[in-house]
Amino acid sequence: MYLLQQTLFSFEQWLEIESKDRLNLFFSALDLQPYAMKLRSSSPQGAKPIPREAILRAFLVAPQEGISTFTQLHQRLDRDLRFRYQCGFRLEEPAPSIATLSRVFKQIVKQGLAKNLFIDLVSQCKEAGIIDAFHLAIDSTAIRAYEKKQPKSRSQVTGDATWGAKYDTFGNKIAWFGYKIHLAVDTHSELPIALAVTPANVYDGDMAIPLMKEVMGDLDWKVKFVMMDAGYDQVKNYEAARSYGAQAIIALNKRGEKEPPAGIASNGTPRCTMGYEMVYWGAEKDRLKFRCPHVVGKTDCPLGTAACSDSNYGMVVKKAIAEDVRRYANPHRDTRGWKELYNERTAVERCNARLKEYLMVNDLHVRGIEKVTAAVYLNAIVLLASALAMSKVTQVKRTA
Repeated sequence: MYLLQQTLFSFEQWLEIESKDRLNLFFSALDLQPYAMKLRSSSPQGAKPIPREAILRAFLVAPQEGISTFTQLHQRLDRDLRFRYQCGFRLEEPAPSIATLSRVFKQIVKQGLAKNLFIDLVSQCKEAGIIDAFHLAIDSTAIRAYEKKQPKSRSQVTGDATWGAKYDTFGNKIAWFGYKIHLAVDTHSELPIALAVTPANVYDGDMAIPLMKEVMGDLDWKVKFVMMDAGYDQVKNYEAARSYGAQAIIALNKRGEKEPPAGIASNGTPRCTMGYEMVYWGAEKDRLKFRCPHVVGKTDCPLGTAACSDSNYGMVVKKAIAEDVRRYANPHRDTRGWKELYNERTAVERCNARLKEYLMVNDLHVRGIEKVTAAVYLNAIVLLASALAMSKVTQVKRTA
């Protein structure tokens, strides 16, 4: 039996901590000096150097404080002395200008520092036992662009924002101009462990393999199950998961579905000679076992076992998952164990919701896919660093 695990970290509880106390805890979980050292000083010759680590701190705090623009960040640093001090700026010096904040952000984008810090924090969360990465959930979410709309042909050249469309749970078509965030989330902690940003028209099903590669290939983490919705129901995604030793748990996309092979139900369950669906009876490695439904009391066959077997045990059919990786899975599709695993997919939905409702990925005021990607990483870093900070608080309470 596969049981849903309680998340170890509640970001909602984190936000309930008073801002001044939360910031101290947040920074205690971060070592930003190695990253700040990589940012070149943009100060004119003879001027005092820009406090790079303090600016990096400010960029990471901004999403938690509802700050979405460089102008808003400058104003908060200029007016709120406590905030400026907690970010690491000297009080006798003026807050960094809007132009300075913009230049440092461009350096972060150019050097890929946000992604590097994100990967580092993911590893730290795993080492701390916050992330276990045995179960993965993958999904995307739409974000609108803060940039001038352009023809589709132009966006294909630039790779920047374009028009996207999807159907909501009620079948209504929703269109937007912008991007998609594709997330791979650890279902145990509901924390992001890999992400990608694409133009809005990129198909979800094409992004599962790059995310799985980042987690199971580049990081070499041993994932057992990968949960995805029907938008990822493609043979290539099942095969990619299997190539890393994982089992894909994906809802069937029945639009345009062809008839299943003779003697097989749409979910991969074999039918007996009388046409009844057989009963899943467990798995032996990559082979699924099904038994006569009459023998196990699921149907009342008029011929009993006589129609299909001479044994009192009844007819037995075994199916290798490799025969049809889309229909066959361990645990078998639509069984209780399969459904419990699939329900863990909601972890990625909750992670997306936190990024959009509590942080600022739904209100990014930067232009171009490279800057948008860096900004999304900064927001995702907030979730990881907050989880590390909460973990340290919990450890202190336990030892007190």
